[in-house]
Amino acid sequence: MSTTDEHAERFTLLRPLLFTIAYEILGSATESDDVLQDSYLRWAQVDLATVRDTKSYLAQVVTRQALSALRLSARRREEYIGPWLPEPLLLTEHDAAGDLVLAESVSMGMLVLLESLTPDERAVFVLREVFAFGYDDIAASVGKSAAAVRQMAYRAREYVRSRRNRFGPYDSARIAELTEKFMTAATTGDLAGLLSMLAPNVTWTTDSGGKITAVRQLVMTGAEQVATILLNLLQAVHRRPGMRIEPVNCNSEPAVAIYTGDHLEAVLVLDIVDDVIVNGYGIRNPDKLAALAIARTITRDPDRA
Repeated sequence: MSTTDEHAERFTLLRPLLFTIAYEILGSATESDDVLQDSYLRWAQVDLATVRDTKSYLAQVVTRQALSALRLSARRREEYIGPWLPEPLLLTEHDAAGDLVLAESVSMGMLVLLESLTPDERAVFVLREVFAFGYDDIAASVGKSAAAVRQMAYRAREYVRSRRNRFGPYDSARIAELTEKFMTAATTGDLAGLLSMLAPNVTWTTDSGGKITAVRQLVMTGAEQVATILLNLLQAVHRRPGMRIEPVNCNSEPAVAIYTGDHLEAVLVLDIVDDVIVNGYGIRNPDKLAALAIARTITRDPDRA
């Protein structure tokens, strides 16, 4: 095997894992693709005889590139019009349902929470809590001492735990049932049925990036307000010729895709805990919806990808 072939083979084997790392640090599939491309160019120049652990080596390369990309995009996110949400991730049938840690880590709610960490804290949390890398490997990835990384990991872990409910046992049949119930209630005007599915303090966030007309109030809290907006939106879609609503799997969570013909207009992602919707996310920015053209495979275990 030529050196070029071996570089490509090792990278391809780990690509789903490396993409997952980049996506959890960046919250953007588009930027993660760019990071992997840049990382491979660097990897292709490496003398393989000097690499003792390909997985750790490539994870470090991808983490460094992702952190650079995250810092470069900070200004764009500060200037973003309206709330900024991560790019939704359309998953293949080989999704994260069987891995509760992975499913929670790519959920929209978790990715939104990780936005409030510093770039280094986010990378440390992802590498340690999700992928279980050792502190020495993480230190090499973020350019800090192992002692500093331990402290950073502790702070980030406690911060996340205090603000995020973990998933319970994942029941794909139950999730599908709840999604169908949501769609039926919302498209038939069943206000009572929809309210029964919403937590009293449910929050709904809409991301249009100022490019698409969206609801006037981009962040709403409270079951009655959220239910009214959703009823108006989905009933209008249901009645309009040429528009359709389809259930999809985004970020290992139930989601609803809204189409006009073959054109994707919006994705609504539902964050369900204990059989009720605690957060909802509406993505309408066409730049972010473009990432849904490709179904992705995510993993913490390259042997299962």
